[in-house]
Amino acid sequence: MAKAIKDPEGNETRHLHQFADFAGKRVLEIGCGEGRLTWRYALASLSTVGLDPDRNALRVALADRPHNLLKKVHFSNAKSERLPFRSETFDVVLLAWSL
Repeated sequence: MAKAIKDPEGNETRHLHQFADFAGKRVLEIGCGEGRLTWRYALASLSTVGLDPDRNALRVALADRPHNLLKKVHFSNAKSERLPFRSETFDVVLLAWSL
């Protein structure tokens, strides 16, 4: 059975790039889950950290991480209430589809 493709027209990706300029930026994505949204902008970024409290979702993200993003995208198992980063570490912080 084929895996369903979400947003095959690329609307989400197009609007995401209209919302923020990721080019050469250090990006923090809060609530990255399995990385579905991460892969849509990370190539443009200087570096990306996906943060999520769900270890299982992060395992999927690590397994699905495209080869060309191995050195650029990293993940952190943490909650947004206690960010494990110093102030001003990121240029862009993204929170989408998260509770």
